[in-house]
Amino acid sequence: MERVVKLNELLDIPAFYGVNNENLLCIANAFPDVNLIARGENIKIVGKEEQIEKVEKVIAQCQDFCMKNNALHEGHIVQIIKGEDVYASEPQNVILYGVNGKAIRARSHNQQKLVESYLHNDLLFAIGPAGSGKTYVAIALAMRALKNKEVKKIILSRPAVEAGEKLGFLPGDMKEKVDPYLQPLYDALQDMVPSSKLNDYIDKGIIQIAPLAYMRGRTLADAVVILDEAQNTTVPQIKMFLTRLGINGKMIVTGDLTQIDLPHSQVSGLKDAINRLNDIKGIATIYFEEQDIVRHPLIGKIVNAYNKNNEENQK
Repeated sequence: MERVVKLNELLDIPAFYGVNNENLLCIANAFPDVNLIARGENIKIVGKEEQIEKVEKVIAQCQDFCMKNNALHEGHIVQIIKGEDVYASEPQNVILYGVNGKAIRARSHNQQKLVESYLHNDLLFAIGPAGSGKTYVAIALAMRALKNKEVKKIILSRPAVEAGEKLGFLPGDMKEKVDPYLQPLYDALQDMVPSSKLNDYIDKGIIQIAPLAYMRGRTLADAVVILDEAQNTTVPQIKMFLTRLGINGKMIVTGDLTQIDLPHSQVSGLKDAINRLNDIKGIATIYFEEQDIVRHPLIGKIVNAYNKNNEENQK
């Protein structure tokens, strides 16, 4: 069966199709049992009736969005295919504007939940799979607080070298030793702060990026403090970190409990902390899910495949 969809004459056709038809390919990849053939203002859909109706609905929503916003990108299409409200990422949901005016928004329900929970809690746990945006949103919230002068500094930390932090065996000075483990945090910051300004912030200690071991003995006041990959902390390590919280401070702890690299004899500090602190006022836990994944569309399928395999192995 086949059906031809005629696009609105007011639509910006090149923007709708994307460079090298990448937007149309995104739709086609999501519906492998359907063939899409585009010729100018017409798109022919070939396949079973049920699938054609789904694709036609997606095309109509993408067209409406593109006409309203004069732009259409893969992220918008993925949201539409997932049945999410693509308009939820309009200006009222902007966390901040990054490099070149890029609007950094909460792109899923649980990302928005993290944004809202930040307003009412001083300690947040963001738990979920790779690619769900938990660390990215956490850093965006920290940058917003810094720009709004709500805090004086941002401190970003991670367990280095599989949580054992045996940095002495690595070549180079301390920065050279830990930078490879902290690179994902730099990547997020570079989206939000121009390179020259970011270097200035780091030089002045306004933004500090350090391994978890360097948190010992500090009181982290007037700061947003983020601990990433916290599933690889031990119980003493995360206790040490959480008790660093100072006056006018906020902490966001992120991690994925399905990717614990600790020896089997050790309990994950993140898992232990969530259980211990679950009922304390001022502490919130947000659980991200596969549908929150906002990286490449394949990431969700990969995570699902591994989770399914783990469930089968436990039977």
